[in-house]
Amino acid sequence: MLRLPSSMPIVSFPANPNLLINPQPSWPSRRGNSAVVVSAASRDVDSFTSKSGYLFSLSADEADSLSEYNFPRIDGMYKKKPLILLRRLAQIGTTFGYWFGLRLADEALERSDQMFKVRAAELRKLLVELGPAYVKIAQAVSSRPDLIPPIYLDELSLLQDQITPFSTEVAFNMIEDELGLPIDELFSEISPEPVAAASLGQVYQARLRRSGKVVAVKVQRPGVRAAIALDTLILRYIAGLIKKAGRFNSDLEAVVDEWATSLFKEMDYLNEAQNGIKFRKLYGGIKDVLVPKMYTEYSTSKVLVMEWVEGQKLNEVNDLYLVEVGVYCSFNQLLEYGFYHADPHPGNFLRTYDGQLAYLDFGMMGDFRPELRDGFMEACLHLVNRDFKALAKDFVTLGLLPPTAEKSAVTKALTDVFQDAISRGVRNISFGDLLGDLGKTMYRFKFRIPPYFSLVIRSLAVLEGIAIGISPNYKVLGSTYPWIARKILTDSSPQLKSSLQNLLYEEGVFRIDRLESLLSESLRTETALVQKPVVGTESNIAMKQMLAFTFTEQGSFVREILLREFAKGLDAYGLATLDSFTFSGSGPSSSLTEEDMTNLRTFYRLISLFSGMQKAKSQVKAVSKYGEALTPLDEASLVMYQLPSAQEMLPILSILPELPQESQQRLLQLPGDLVGRLVTRAFARTIRRIFL
Repeated sequence: MLRLPSSMPIVSFPANPNLLINPQPSWPSRRGNSAVVVSAASRDVDSFTSKSGYLFSLSADEADSLSEYNFPRIDGMYKKKPLILLRRLAQIGTTFGYWFGLRLADEALERSDQMFKVRAAELRKLLVELGPAYVKIAQAVSSRPDLIPPIYLDELSLLQDQITPFSTEVAFNMIEDELGLPIDELFSEISPEPVAAASLGQVYQARLRRSGKVVAVKVQRPGVRAAIALDTLILRYIAGLIKKAGRFNSDLEAVVDEWATSLFKEMDYLNEAQNGIKFRKLYGGIKDVLVPKMYTEYSTSKVLVMEWVEGQKLNEVNDLYLVEVGVYCSFNQLLEYGFYHADPHPGNFLRTYDGQLAYLDFGMMGDFRPELRDGFMEACLHLVNRDFKALAKDFVTLGLLPPTAEKSAVTKALTDVFQDAISRGVRNISFGDLLGDLGKTMYRFKFRIPPYFSLVIRSLAVLEGIAIGISPNYKVLGSTYPWIARKILTDSSPQLKSSLQNLLYEEGVFRIDRLESLLSESLRTETALVQKPVVGTESNIAMKQMLAFTFTEQGSFVREILLREFAKGLDAYGLATLDSFTFSGSGPSSSLTEEDMTNLRTFYRLISLFSGMQKAKSQVKAVSKYGEALTPLDEASLVMYQLPSAQEMLPILSILPELPQESQQRLLQLPGDLVGRLVTRAFARTIRRIFL
């Protein structure tokens, strides 16, 4: 909304407004009752008003009743206006019918390729004529270059901030009526025509008279509330007909209600100002993220004044780093605080000239409840770890599946759908591909799309679409998963702790491979955005980060699991050592149980993991291979032989003094904790052998 189009230079405005000292008004401006300097383009009636202006004829009471979305109220209002409803239905039907008719004619005359660009431009113009509801739908798909042909993508992207503006005289009158003061008392300078125009409003550049700050003044387009109210009413009736026909499993009426509620909130500029203030407070401190300041004292439900931001659309510059910043910020929005930007089309992301990512337009926001955030993270965790049985349960938690769904059949179907995608690795998983693969399964098992889910999915899908436009191989889920892994490892939520426990212990057996995967993925966050990669060998960096994390307060839950497994491994190591001196090596004479052998192998993996040994995994495979033919004592001896030597442990010992003081103090408590656990295990084993 606030981007200055490249085709319109800043009129008598320097690149750095802060360098101006006592500037004289250099823009044509409206002062009291004096004439307004308006361009010819602004005097023309815009196509939306021209084609759909009949929708604006509401009484003052009717207009006031549209301050928020209320389906019964809107339904009752238009039942009293059947002619307007019928006229709108006819307009929509004939508009789309005409366009599809032309496309069919092109096919019949074998001129589709020649007319492709022409039809794309015609579709954009028709959507503008129909109004904001259809423009918003088009904006949602205009950020998916993997789904929309490039020519259509180029045309639909113009709907983000290059829609024909409405009259500047009307806009200035609205500013004065809403703020109760003449333009010249509010602003010392204001642009004579809008610098950007979108579906719900248009933006002027101005300078506040009192403070001299350069601001963006957003003015709401006349008639948008009436048009959106009627169009959502029509869409809701269509959704009801589809539901009755049994053609869709989801509650489409609820989805339309959720979308319409968000749209009506977006039309309340005071609500947008409060959203912007909250967004700035939560995310404005993230490195290289810029959230403009809101001037609530100059804002009403139809006029919004905010800090002026200049830059280029994110999808127009090749800056993958800022895409990563956007992914990180989106992670914080969805999974940390739950307050997220639900309208992230390219027009709302700018790369400022000093290299920051600016967020704009805070009218449409979503609220992701804590239990749903946890469920979403669990679903990602189980998906990546191929735990499709748990994933089926997650879908019930998220409201995607009814509780009565046959879990075993769903698990098999999910395995068939996702197995190939997951086998390529988490960093190669495409969010869009996953949704596409899931389509048939969703219909077969009567998946539902909860109202909240549509906004979340749209937010993620649009973000991936922007990223794909810059880097075709970019994967949002692969880039987000490291933060999901760290969140799961560190969060205090009982639900996530239980999920982590269940993931790491499958039928009572510790799955160290899953812990290794989570730890390695979570450590990718250390060098992704928040800091530059540390100079040093890769293994030393990984060891230092892993130890630092394990001995922090956030790593307490993981540390408890590791201490438990280290104690089991040390106990098994002690038994194996004792057996090596007591017995000659005959299998039946060994006191080691299968559980002891498992604990010993785990002990080896843990030592290798924290000592930075790169050969750990291949050696464990060799142990397993030979273990089938060896006696327990022989296998134990082989595992013991492969444990790191004192020299191989020196790198980890050299890192310990570099750990934070808090981590070093917890590290000093480690021997005492391990001894206590070993004594407890030895005592319990002695009791079992005496009485069992």
